[in-house]
Amino acid sequence: MDILLVAGLWLDGSAWDAVVPELAALGHRPVPLTLPGQGDGAVDATLDDQVAVIVSAVDAAAGKPFVVGHSAAASLAWAAADARPGRIAGVAVIGGFPASDGRAYAPFFPVRDGVVDFPGWEPFEGPDAADLDEAARARLAAAALPVPGAVAEGIVRLTDPRRFALPVTLVCPEFTPDQAREWIVGGESPELAAVEHLSYVDIDSGHWPMTTRPRELARILAEAAEAAEAAEAAEATEATAVAED
Repeated sequence: MDILLVAGLWLDGSAWDAVVPELAALGHRPVPLTLPGQGDGAVDATLDDQVAVIVSAVDAAAGKPFVVGHSAAASLAWAAADARPGRIAGVAVIGGFPASDGRAYAPFFPVRDGVVDFPGWEPFEGPDAADLDEAARARLAAAALPVPGAVAEGIVRLTDPRRFALPVTLVCPEFTPDQAREWIVGGESPELAAVEHLSYVDIDSGHWPMTTRPRELARILAEAAEAAEAAEAAEATEATAVAED
């Protein structure tokens, strides 16, 4: 199965370099995406441009792909699911919660000179960065790319309720599944609260498990993709049986 990999703020497709061979070894075709404005030099890129790249990758996939969004890019993966609910097998979000329709994509850090720069490690001290040693921090900081302000301040648009029927896996890195359930029940993620088939998977890592736990993350994503594919096959078999009756 094609597994589309979308990293969060400041990261390009190379963020998945350690995950890609692990997914391939498990029999899948990983497709790490570099988004407009985050690795291609398009300083005027917009949120719509980023969503369009993911949708194009969905359309180009062989069969129905599984779409993965990390951190803020949970909203990008979810927007692609909204745009192509019949073309996607399922979605995984890692350490992030999709924004609702009409909300800003990533209003977490200030826009200066038209971009959102990586703010350094101070905002991430604690569980987010607990498993990053100094070398890993230096590598991530060196690879961090400014995010165009039109991306960060872009408004999420969701229109197709069929997205809620897609299976979604919430990978819980710096928080636990129990914490995630509590937050969702408490109203912090209306989108995930409306998902019909939502599963939670714990991973013992900080916010960037693709860096610190790539093999374990690949296994989790492969299992989630395979479960989504199996569920779709079962539904198709059931639909055929009903039609034949």
